[in-house]
Amino acid sequence: MTSPDLREWPPSERRYRRSEVTVVVGSGDDAWARIAREVLLWKVKTSSGFTVNSAVPVTSGERVMVTAKLLGVRIVEPVEVVFVLKESDRVGFAYKTLPGHPVSGEEAFIVHRHGEEVRLSIRSLTRAAPQQPWRSLYPLLLVAQQIVRRRYMRALR
Repeated sequence: MTSPDLREWPPSERRYRRSEVTVVVGSGDDAWARIAREVLLWKVKTSSGFTVNSAVPVTSGERVMVTAKLLGVRIVEPVEVVFVLKESDRVGFAYKTLPGHPVSGEEAFIVHRHGEEVRLSIRSLTRAAPQQPWRSLYPLLLVAQQIVRRRYMRALR
């Protein structure tokens, strides 16, 4: 759904809240090599305050548990990697949420080059999870998502 392989993201299903942001995270070949490697090791998540129960590069079909801590409460987010991208100038992955996740949808992290600039694009499609209490908390989760997205944009610098 988030189409990390496409440079231009076509319109998506209207059932989801859509977001796409891009930020410059470095410049030059050394930055590219480091950031391209780190994104595939979940660094965008772990550098943003999450833990991930995988220490190996992302693999399509891999199911992992991403854990967040909020006010001393652990929130476990089960996800499945649905796409891995490895091209000479674009690297990244997408995952979908699994039952038990606070929201329903998909998120992608794409590192790409534009001249010497190394950019990170974050695409997400989100809607309320079907289960309680998350369904009722969805408006608050959207605020939390904005905060986390800002952390993602700084994570690989």
